[in-house]
Amino acid sequence: MTSAPDFTMTSDQFRQWRKRLGLKQKDAAELLGLKRRMIQYYERGRRDGKALEIPRSIRLACFALDQGVRDFDGQSTLQLETVESGASNPGS
Repeated sequence: MTSAPDFTMTSDQFRQWRKRLGLKQKDAAELLGLKRRMIQYYERGRRDGKALEIPRSIRLACFALDQGVRDFDGQSTLQLETVESGASNPGS
C-alpha cells in the first residue's frame, strides 16, 4: 500500500472553519475535547514561539463536525442538530 501525502490545515483555515460553523473558541474547544488555549494556539499557528501543526486527529474531528457529526461510537453517529436543537441560537 502506498502512503498518500498528508494534508495540512493552516491557522487561517482552522479559524475560518470555526467561524463558518459559528463557534466561539470556547465552543470549538468543547466540541473538539480541547482546552480553549489550544484553540488559540492553533489559530495563531504558534505555541511558545514555535510553529504548531494541527494534528490529523483534530483535522478529522473538524471535518466530522463540519459534516454535522458530534460523536461516533464505532457504529452510530450523534448529530450536532440532535444535541444543539434546544439552543435558541446554535453555535453562537
